[in-house]
Amino acid sequence: MFRLAFCRRSIPSPRTAFQTACYSSSTRKPLFPTRTIQSLLSGDSTTGTDVVVRGWVRSVRKQKQVSFANINDGSNLKGIQAILSEADANKLSTGACIELKGTLANSPGKEQSKELQVTACKVLGECDGSYPLQKKRHTLEFLRTIGHLRARGNTGSAVLRMRNAAGEGIHKFFAEQEFVQVNTPIFTSHDCEGGGEVFQVLPKDFFKKPVYLTVSGQLHAEIMASALSRVYTFGPVFRAEESLTSRHLAEFWMLEAEMTFIDQLDQLLDVTEASVQDTTRHVLDKCAEDVAFFNKWTDPTLLDRLQQTVNRPFVRMTYSEAIDILQRVQDKEKRFNFPTTWGSSLQSEHERYLASEYCQSPVFVTDYPVDLKPFYMRANSDEKTVSCFDLLVPGIGELVGGSMREERYDILEGKMKQAKMNMEDYQWYLDLRKYGSAPHGGYGIGFERLMLWLTGLENVREVVPMPRYAGHCKF
Repeated sequence: MFRLAFCRRSIPSPRTAFQTACYSSSTRKPLFPTRTIQSLLSGDSTTGTDVVVRGWVRSVRKQKQVSFANINDGSNLKGIQAILSEADANKLSTGACIELKGTLANSPGKEQSKELQVTACKVLGECDGSYPLQKKRHTLEFLRTIGHLRARGNTGSAVLRMRNAAGEGIHKFFAEQEFVQVNTPIFTSHDCEGGGEVFQVLPKDFFKKPVYLTVSGQLHAEIMASALSRVYTFGPVFRAEESLTSRHLAEFWMLEAEMTFIDQLDQLLDVTEASVQDTTRHVLDKCAEDVAFFNKWTDPTLLDRLQQTVNRPFVRMTYSEAIDILQRVQDKEKRFNFPTTWGSSLQSEHERYLASEYCQSPVFVTDYPVDLKPFYMRANSDEKTVSCFDLLVPGIGELVGGSMREERYDILEGKMKQAKMNMEDYQWYLDLRKYGSAPHGGYGIGFERLMLWLTGLENVREVVPMPRYAGHCKF
């Protein structure tokens, strides 16, 4: 007995070994020889410290006794001001990649709290006089023509930092709510009925059947939700729509969540609302400087709007209520170009009116007519509508779409036959209802439209690093 007890005490448990590994990784030496500019300026670095800064020159201002350069490594919006000699300044040109050694000092200027007193300057990569990003305001259209360089500007870098923060916020929310992240395929043998126009993959002989680039991971996510209860996927999807509007791309990113054991649409709305609010809150906390930049230069209402979003519940109304509201406005003002009769689709002008003017906040529109929605949405008891929603947000329109999924085998089969679908190809989808069906629902968020909401920009081509759309696939 004594020997057993002794052995059990002397052999580390798996938990102890795991804790030791975590401790070791958290205390390892820095992997990079220099800290980012953001970390140097964040308040935990003391003045008088000798540091090394590497980045790109945004601007150089040369004077007789002393010169100033703004250096940015992409970790923050404003970079750091470097004070250097005329001789060192003469080495620099806008766009050059440099390494500066010096001392961190308190700055007397209002634009920054600390500055770098340079003692040594090394040019790592020269830049000739044709560099297109100079110290002036460039139009978004011009920046789009130099997509390989626009991330070095304020708008491009702020977008990328906010994309990163929004992605972090999404993953953080779903981890806290005990969702499992899954990866759905890019190549699919179905076109997710109702998901949009598809790109067919060639050559066909490789897969021995028609294959498409995915327009949605929803149906695959339903497979995994039927085993893991709550899942989400976050990845690229593709639409072969030749639309050239400010809201459409051929390649974009989607967050799609599926969850079982919910049987009310309101439960699904609660999760959707919380995910948008928590992601927005995370971006506000993580990227305050970038949000302030867009609030100043892009949309002066942005900060107030985002703060209201995280502090107020979203409005909820049915499709029928929305049509009544639109009809009353149309009767009085004759302002809509498209009809607002029950059974007609809500157009962009209708969505923007409801969110931007009538509600002046994000609004869920629920229970659309069955003829307007895909086969997989759960039929309501009135047999005229389905248990679904669109989340409309001010200035953009539709941001999120989702529904309760039809979990009843016979009803789903009937809807698929009515839609004249190939029953053999989708038998696996019916099997999910045949082998332990569970009530479930899900939704999808267009990530680029979320970025429009978070930045106040108006064109999705500004919030994706390398946009792909009809007639354009550069880089």
